[in-house]
Formats: sequence, C-alpha cells, structure tokens
Amino acid sequence: MKPALVVVGSLNMDFVAAVDRLPAPGETVLGRDFQMIPGGKGANQACAAGKLGGTAVDVRMIGRVGYDVFADHLKASLAAAGVDTSAVHATRSAPTGVAFIWIDRSGQNSIVVASGANHALAAEDVAAMRKVFQGASHALFQLETPLDTVAAALALAREEGLVTILDPAPARALAPELLNNVDILTPNESEAMTLLGRPAARLTLCDAPEAARELLGKGPRAVVLKLGDHGCYYCGGHAGGHYPAFAVEARDATAAGDTFNAALAVALAERRPMEDALRFACAAAAISVTRMGAQSSIPTRAEVQAFLMRV
Repeated sequence: MKPALVVVGSLNMDFVAAVDRLPAPGETVLGRDFQMIPGGKGANQACAAGKLGGTAVDVRMIGRVGYDVFADHLKASLAAAGVDTSAVHATRSAPTGVAFIWIDRSGQNSIVVASGANHALAAEDVAAMRKVFQGASHALFQLETPLDTVAAALALAREEGLVTILDPAPARALAPELLNNVDILTPNESEAMTLLGRPAARLTLCDAPEAARELLGKGPRAVVLKLGDHGCYYCGGHAGGHYPAFAVEARDATAAGDTFNAALAVALAERRPMEDALRFACAAAAISVTRMGAQSSIPTRAEVQAFLMRV
C-alpha cells in the first residue's frame, strides 16, 4: 500500500506582478508580467507534495473554496498534480481566497491575502476530516485558516496517529496547547522570532541552534528552522545540525517554504532518514526559487532527483 499524506489549509488565486522595487506606503509603482497563478499555502503544499511524490505517495487536500471560476482553476491545478480534492468543499458564504503579490528584481516579494472561503473552514468541520486522515502517515498544516480549526485538526490528526508538520505562517503567536500537538515545527526566521516573542531579525547560523532549542521547549517534538539562502537547522531526536542551501540564482521566493515542507513530508512518508529528507527538501526549494510563481515554480520528483545527481 502506498504511503499517504494529508494537507489541511488554504487555497487562493494569486495575482502576481513583477516590479523593479516594492512600493513604499502610499506610493504607486509600475509593474509588468502580470499572471494569475494558483496558490494559497495549503494548496501550494498539496500541489508540491503531488509533484514531488509522483506515483509513490498519495496526497489528499482538505480546504474550502467559493462557488466561482477561481475555485475551478484551483481544483484543476491540484488534480493535475495528482492530488485528491474530494475534501475541498465549496461554500456560498464567501468567494474563493485571493492573494496580491509583488515581486522585485532581487526575488523578494510583498503579499496581501484576502482569505475569503478559507475562513469558512470551521472547527465544526474537523470531525468530518477523520475519514480523510485514516490510512495516512503525515499531515501538513499552516495558519491561513482559522486558528481554532488548525488546533482542532492538529489534535485529531495526532489522535489518528499521523505525524503532524506545522508551517507557522503567516507569523503569529501560538498557544502551548496547539504546539503540543505538533511533531515537526518549520518556521522561517521571522516566524521563529514571533513565536519566541522577539522583534523580527535575521538569524545568523550562530543564533540558529539556540533559537531552535528554545522553540523545541515550547512543545513541538522537532524543529526545522528555515534560514533562506543559509539552508535550514534541525533540532530534534536525531540527525540534528545545519543543512546548507544549494547555490542557485534566485528569481522569486514565492512558495519556496511550501515546497520545502511538502518535500520534507513526502520524503518522511517514504520512510527516508531525516538527513536525506532535509537534503531533498533543500533541493526542491532551491529549484523553486529559480522560477516565477507559486505552484508554477514547484519542481517534479524527477527534476529534484536530477538536480541532486548534479550537485
């Protein structure tokens, strides 16, 4: 029987424009190369898991969309990646979520999200997720759906015996009760600082071990601290330490973290050692930043394998 993983989270249609530089408050800048690209952190992770798992891992998505054309496009994109969308339900109370993304010449981005139907994924819906969790080994979560829903779904996934992986984005403080149901916490630098109650700052490699240990003390069983072009730092039961990033020319960082999380989950679902899983995740994220867009930037399993053979 193939391993399976579940993604619980958001689906958005991304409106993406390239700019020379990100606008200051009150400023208008001219953009170019406008695209509409399927996105949302949950859908990005599901799409990435589908592409990176190939035929070796089954991927299921749980989420909410509206009754509109964006919903059709989002579900079609996931289906094309091999994702089971039967638990992505439509609601008449809100439109499908959207995100407005500006990307500058260095690949940095600025994002505004209008959550729409993602906020209709309610805690009352969690009991129905049990049948989707059954038979899966890992579950991926983010914070673009209501926090009480995330907390309840994490608890249910743990009850069903799944390994839970939380990407704590967008950055926000989290209660110990929620973090106690997280097996692997995967913050980036700003998200880590928010969880630690400190001002946002760039972490150095020297700071990473202490920050990861502090986060571990807040409840999760392991921490993978994502450090951008410095790679990641793992702190947990085994194989701890720094895993460097692969050197690439970055164009767009959108969905790099989502690609990393999905790759990590796929590799762990296949029972690969943590060290191999982290290297696979770093490679998948490295490829994604060389391309524009969210789901359009995600590599396939074959592309990651070929990349790892060259480096």
